[in-house]
Amino acid sequence: MADTVRFDNVACRVQNGELVHDLSFSVNEGETLVLLGRSGSGKTTTLKLVNRLLDATSGQVVVEGRAVSDWDPIELRRRIGYVIQEIGLFPHFTIRRNVSLVPSLLNWQSTRIEERYREVMKLVDLDPSAFADRYPSELSGGQRQRIGVARALAANPPLLLMDEPFGALDPITRSDLQMQFRALQQTLKKTVVFVTHDVSEAFLLGDRIGVMEAGSLMELDSRKKMMNSNHPLIHSFRNSVEGFLKQNESD
Repeated sequence: MADTVRFDNVACRVQNGELVHDLSFSVNEGETLVLLGRSGSGKTTTLKLVNRLLDATSGQVVVEGRAVSDWDPIELRRRIGYVIQEIGLFPHFTIRRNVSLVPSLLNWQSTRIEERYREVMKLVDLDPSAFADRYPSELSGGQRQRIGVARALAANPPLLLMDEPFGALDPITRSDLQMQFRALQQTLKKTVVFVTHDVSEAFLLGDRIGVMEAGSLMELDSRKKMMNSNHPLIHSFRNSVEGFLKQNESD
């Protein structure tokens, strides 16, 4: 199976020390790889190395068979959907304009942009006409997060990076969006790197799960094998997610 992303002995250092080190792994085409770990473990740094919001100080990150250092950063980012917890919608743009931003920057024809806008809004279960002329401040947190996902999908990128995308939502809304994303991914089969500190979210959404700690990838395996992991990070949450794991052992 071809990989969409590959890390080869990657480290990222700043003045205060190493953020991540010795990262070597790949993300297969069409899979969802979840990076799981506590705050400060290096998850978000790893994500940012993919779209060059940070640059590796040693080793190599490869996207679609090409080292990211060889990509023009703007071109690279326009090929990658990026969803973050804060959503990052432009408050003075309408929802239509927010969602259509990257296709517009890619100089798509207006009819194609409108068709794609309507298509991705339906994918995230929002009425394109009802939301087109509204502004982010007029939406609920859950609706804004759905718009963030729609915007990330608008240019039909082969790769999605998702950094705690549902972390700021209330539990019911978060659960709804997790299930919606899972169903959406089963349909679209995008390559996804998903960051979370929530163990149950990792097991629900990940095809494979990588456990990060102190800037290192401590363990990386399939969801089924990780369900039986003795890694301390997972073991520490075992009681709180035990029912969830039993329910999903056959998935």
